[in-house]
Amino acid sequence: MRILSFYLLLCCISLGVFAKDSALNKQELLITKLLKQQVRQHISIQHSVSAILKRYPEKVEAVVKAALHSYPNRYKQIMLGAIRAEPALACDVVEIVLQANVAPSERVVEIAVGAEPAYAREIVSIAADQNPEEIADIVRIAIVTEPFVADSIMDESMLSYPEKMLDILTAAISAIPDQVSNLVADTLALFPNEADEVVSTAVSNSQSHHSRGIVNAAVESGISKESAIAAAIEGGADKETFANQ
Repeated sequence: MRILSFYLLLCCISLGVFAKDSALNKQELLITKLLKQQVRQHISIQHSVSAILKRYPEKVEAVVKAALHSYPNRYKQIMLGAIRAEPALACDVVEIVLQANVAPSERVVEIAVGAEPAYAREIVSIAADQNPEEIADIVRIAIVTEPFVADSIMDESMLSYPEKMLDILTAAISAIPDQVSNLVADTLALFPNEADEVVSTAVSNSQSHHSRGIVNAAVESGISKESAIAAAIEGGADKETFANQ
């Protein structure tokens, strides 16, 4: 009987022709009823969301909105249920959850990237578009969650927000400090005219034993050795580090 009522409600979701806004509101009410019925039967909200979206992925907006409205504190389970039902929904889910304002941007990005790292760059882009002032924190948590996509995340973010380039570099360094030389090389490939600032920022946000590697990365990127060393010292590096260089 429970299974029958579940599928009857699912069928109702797919039926009916209304104006777009009216249809969405009616669908949300129906989905809310369905979700609450499932929860009363001790079926998790994650499983319920996933079951609906596996059958009707095009209803992602109505399903996620309804679930968040009824169970805002269970946003993680709702996100996981939606993304695992159909990974291609990851970006839609992130946008809907951010608009619902039920969790910080960094937390939403962390959950989404962890669930579907293949869409990490797009997830970061959507989160940054909605909260551009938080771009550095968004980049940092995305790279911490999935370090293997660090290059694409950082490059895309820097090109989209060039005025935040140094903040994004700093965030990336804090996420994967041992990769600072590679991060410097990637940044200089995009912003060769900002070499002094890139080197000094990298040095000032890294442990001292990385200073020589940062300078070497800058030199290999086409910066003169003298300029790279001067920038490193400006960033706090010890002059003695480069005594024999």
